[in-house]
Amino acid sequence: MQQIFTSDRMAAFFRSIGVAKLSNDWSFKMTANTLENHWMPFTANRSFKKQPRLLVRAEGMYYWDHNGKKILDGAAGIHCVNAGHGRPEIRNAIAKMLQDVDYVPHFSVGHPISFELAQKIARITPGDLNYLFFVNSGSEAVDTAMKMALAYHYARGEPQRVRFVGRQRAYHGVNFGGLSVSGMVKNREAFGVGLPGTVHIRHTFCEEQRFSNGQPEMGANFAEDLQRVVETFGAKSIAAVLVEPVAGSTGILVSPRGYLERIREICTENGILMIADEVGTGFGRTGAAFASERIGVVPDLMTMAKAITNGTVPMGAVAASENIYKTITDSAPDGATELFHGYTFSAHPVACAAGVAAMDIYENEQLFDRAMAISGYFLDSLRALRDLPAVIDVRGFGLMAGVELVKGEHVGQRGHAALRDLFDAGLLIRAPGDTLALTPPLTIEKPHVDEMCEKLRGVIKRI
Repeated sequence: MQQIFTSDRMAAFFRSIGVAKLSNDWSFKMTANTLENHWMPFTANRSFKKQPRLLVRAEGMYYWDHNGKKILDGAAGIHCVNAGHGRPEIRNAIAKMLQDVDYVPHFSVGHPISFELAQKIARITPGDLNYLFFVNSGSEAVDTAMKMALAYHYARGEPQRVRFVGRQRAYHGVNFGGLSVSGMVKNREAFGVGLPGTVHIRHTFCEEQRFSNGQPEMGANFAEDLQRVVETFGAKSIAAVLVEPVAGSTGILVSPRGYLERIREICTENGILMIADEVGTGFGRTGAAFASERIGVVPDLMTMAKAITNGTVPMGAVAASENIYKTITDSAPDGATELFHGYTFSAHPVACAAGVAAMDIYENEQLFDRAMAISGYFLDSLRALRDLPAVIDVRGFGLMAGVELVKGEHVGQRGHAALRDLFDAGLLIRAPGDTLALTPPLTIEKPHVDEMCEKLRGVIKRI
């Protein structure tokens, strides 16, 4: 296989889709060798490099691939482009910041824009989660929240609280802390046991929940598994519990009604911190700023990333309660560093500029409300696929939905085949196992939903 992408060919392509100018020095000969050096994440590298899927432009609800094909983005990238692609407000904010300054360290010095972004996010976080610590990804956010939990208990005089509780079928990133509390076996099996003492409670899914409308009515009692852990290991050994309001990476598993509320009760009763992982559910994905707000639960710590910059620049954050922030900071002498943690690129000014612009878009265009308004049509349209023999469940919450297919010879066989066929049909999705995960930009409109469902039906009915 060899395809030649010359400047003239690419310029003609870009003109055909509305871009007036392309750099004249851009040319690329794509062969197996030219693709070889990039070791791609969470990818079947050998298969991809035999038949690559390259996206070269994005605008609004669509991507365009290297052959000029228009592809509806049914995944918002990876749940991160909530305001749609190609937003000039964010692009201009990034360019302006780069004109002013390229980098500012945030160890004992800073830039004003990080404080502006922290204020904007604090206005939409639930409860008193008003203290923002900036990182560079969801994985870093999770590990940072875990370290904050340990530091909090240490400052309170309970350093023995070092145990973390995760869940089966959970995803909390790929760094060693988050990997330890995650419940995805394939993500862990090649990397050892992780943090000692970590335990997992059961996941929230059961057969009776299939085709639920929003939060399932059955399953609140699964939270009692946390009480079992407390009684088995002792509350005073446990630092924190990590939960996703909606488990996205294992097939869009929505927390049952009353489940998170009971988790919150058990944590409060036993001095355990509740960490809500909202990396995939934050910034309007469920029809509210954060899923915790929509469900009505206030955690002690909350992670976020992805849509914090609308996917334009890598960034994440942890929102901490006033109690946690002041307990840790007040425990150190005046003038001393309170938390020995951070990253070279924490609160990078370019990322903060993108974040401020994204927050303004979310507010000015009322995108969280728009997501809530169209979520009923989105979920109802997808539930109409239940008449297809290959569909065994459709579940969702807000603008998150999973269409689960009947299992093939092995887990993931049909899901990944459908992912490839849908891409060829002009729809980008994600496929954890045999579930087709739909998490489109919040700017989606009814014609986009109809187009999405038409393409899904066309591919699934051939299974």
